[in-house]
Amino acid sequence: MKLNERHLMQLAAVLDAGGVSEGAAMLGLTQPAVSRSLAMLEARVGEPLFLKGRRPLQPTPLGFQLAAQGRTIITASRKASDAVQGFMKGTKGVVRVGGVPFFMDAMISRMIGEFQKLEPEVTVQQSYMNLPEMVAALESNQIDLGIVPIGVLDLGPGFEFTEILPGRNVVACRPDHPLLRNRRLRAHDLTSFPWVAPLPGSPLMSDLQMILMSIGMSDLNVRYSGGSLMSVINFLAETDALAVLPFSVVFAQRKENRVTVLPYEIPQPSRSLGILRRVGGPRSPAAERFAGHVTTAFENLKHIIKRHENAVVWGR
Repeated sequence: MKLNERHLMQLAAVLDAGGVSEGAAMLGLTQPAVSRSLAMLEARVGEPLFLKGRRPLQPTPLGFQLAAQGRTIITASRKASDAVQGFMKGTKGVVRVGGVPFFMDAMISRMIGEFQKLEPEVTVQQSYMNLPEMVAALESNQIDLGIVPIGVLDLGPGFEFTEILPGRNVVACRPDHPLLRNRRLRAHDLTSFPWVAPLPGSPLMSDLQMILMSIGMSDLNVRYSGGSLMSVINFLAETDALAVLPFSVVFAQRKENRVTVLPYEIPQPSRSLGILRRVGGPRSPAAERFAGHVTTAFENLKHIIKRHENAVVWGR
């Protein structure tokens, strides 16, 4: 026997409200319409739903059981409505974000935490990937957006890129590195110490090659490679090694005082960190809300980062 779900919902509302008129008002319906629905339900099941002569209305054993099912339907309907409203507002749902490892670990992961404090019903799924993997993931709808440094590169009309931070690389080392005692650093000073190689496929690898060309070297003494951001920082903190890192990544670690900037000017890439999206695909409101959060956070940060660089690194 199939029962009309709306009739069950109305039965539950009438019993919970204590009367047909009150239940109808709760559901935004008229009293005659609800009375007809209850009569149709009684006719369908072939049994009375209310005890005769009782006020407020009291259910029969069958009416009690059917009302319980009606309440379940009402609850599910309200949850579904809340889910739709939350999805449209971007306060509920899933955000799938891909990003380059160092930036994700140093800065974006903290912003994800801040975002979840504001939107606790949004789930963030993060993946590590460089630009080629990110483009493929966006094209196959495996991620909603990517956070990646991009240079002068035309990805075609299928993508849009929103800059959130201008690119700026530095040579990083431990705070008590011997080179920090030099009043004037020269290129050959950098070749006297071991280096950390960036992750394979990372844009920092090509940046390291630019540094080599600028100091007239074909190779460096690489003693460590392939590590995560935390691994690289731990290695730098315990050795005299040097590494090329984005300044914003070093800035994000300033409170730990385990890594700092070697004040030596190096060639800068024509590259910016930004948010990469696919044009024309479905947009997740939660992902757009998260992108807005990240953009605002970097808008506030970029001025602080620049002041820190001028005052602390270069002493201007």
